[in-house]
Formats: sequence, structure tokens, C-alpha cells
Amino acid sequence: MSAAVIDVHGLEKAYGDAPVLRGVDLTVPRGSITALLGSNGAGKTTLVRILATLLRADAGSASVAGFDVATQPAQVRGAISLTGQFAAVDEILSGRENLVLVARLRHVPDPGAVADELLERFSLTEAGGKRVATYSGGMRRRLDIAMSLVGDPPVIFLDEPTTGLDPQGRAEVWRAVGELARQGTTVLLTTQYLEEAEQLADQVAILHEGRVVVNGTIAELKRLLPPARVEYVEKQPTLEEVFLAVVGPVRATAPAGEPAPEATP
Repeated sequence: MSAAVIDVHGLEKAYGDAPVLRGVDLTVPRGSITALLGSNGAGKTTLVRILATLLRADAGSASVAGFDVATQPAQVRGAISLTGQFAAVDEILSGRENLVLVARLRHVPDPGAVADELLERFSLTEAGGKRVATYSGGMRRRLDIAMSLVGDPPVIFLDEPTTGLDPQGRAEVWRAVGELARQGTTVLLTTQYLEEAEQLADQVAILHEGRVVVNGTIAELKRLLPPARVEYVEKQPTLEEVFLAVVGPVRATAPAGEPAPEATP
């Protein structure tokens, strides 16, 4: 990780008399996954919409991939991809057809080859010829993220990508997001889930009452609290661990509606 790809200084935004962002400062290093944590109404989506040039800030400055979001919006849009809170996929088309369509809209050479590479990258090859209406929630989300990567944008915004997914779907999306960082993509991820941030993020920024109140790595954030005490306790499995143990391993390519294999003891 090197220089900041996303650089935000003093960003402000209000809706009428209601301030949402009150001077946000944030930097996101190249090739990292940064999780933006905050409760509902904290301003996470507003910040992402400003960075994606979908909304203008009232004050402050922000740049993405070296381009100013206010004065160079076209260049910013050419460097980013945005995945919203709900999968933007066409259920009538197959997974491959969705990818080919996006590749053609973006004038990418050889759309078929691009679609096939992304299907393989996100473990969707076997399901690629099937209608998206038959996909599980996790598969739709992975397809949505794959569609965002058509054209290899260096920066991707993921706005609460696992909202509404079951534990298996969340695990599938977590693997897909981890793959993005391994391929060198810079990811800004908004989430309400602390476990999600801890699993995925290289650094975490906490947005509270319109400001980033803490920003650092997980280790740096943990050092803000007193040193941990060592205690010996009996660890009980979580409900999520029980669920996954009962239903068996995640099948990354099985569309919804098909019988799953029997869980291996």
C-alpha cells in the first residue's frame, strides 16, 4: 500500500437544516480495504455518493484516483465503480449475459472473454448460463460485484454489500471482497457490521455525528483501549457457527432451488 487513492478534507453536507457531514477527513491507501463504520443515518451513504460524483458537497474537498470530485467528475467516474445496497442485476438474463451487457455498454473489447474471466474469478462459471432469477442472494451479490469490475476500475465503492444476506451469502461476499484486494483494487466498504469490518478491512474509519472520529488499522484501534486481561473461559459456539456446521460448507456455484449436497460429518 502506498499513496492515498481517496483523499477527503473537511467535507460537509446538509439536507435543508439537517447537517449530515460536519467536516469529514479521510484517506484510503492504494490497494487497501477500508471499512467505513457507522450507525444508520451516520452519513456513510452520503459520503460515498459525494465521492462517486452523484452528490455535491456543501464545503470541503475530495479526490479519487487523483481527480477532484467537484471539478473533474468525468475522470472520477472513469476510475471508479459503485455497488449499492441492493444487487443491480437483470433477473431475466443469465449471469454471463449480465456481464456481457455491461462490457458492451462500457465499450470493453471482447465482452465474452471478459464475462468468462469474471465468472471464473467469482466462482460463478457453472451458474453463468442460468437465469439470475435462480441465483441465491450471495450469488447475486457476487455477480453484482463482478459487474462492477468490468473495465478494471482501480477504485470500487461497496455500500453495505451484505445487507439482507444469510450467513452463507455473507461468507461468499467476504471471499469476493478479499479477492478484490488481492488483485490490487482499492475498496471503500461501508457497513454496520463490526464483524464484517474486522474480517475484511486493512483499516477502519468510524463515522459518528457527521465526523470521522477514529481512523486506523484494527490493531491501532484496539490499542485505544486498556490492555486486555487474560482469563480462561469456556468458549461456546456462536449461532452462526452452529448454522454453518448444520447446513454444511458453502456451495459457491449452486443456484437457488437446486438440492445441496449432504453435509460431510
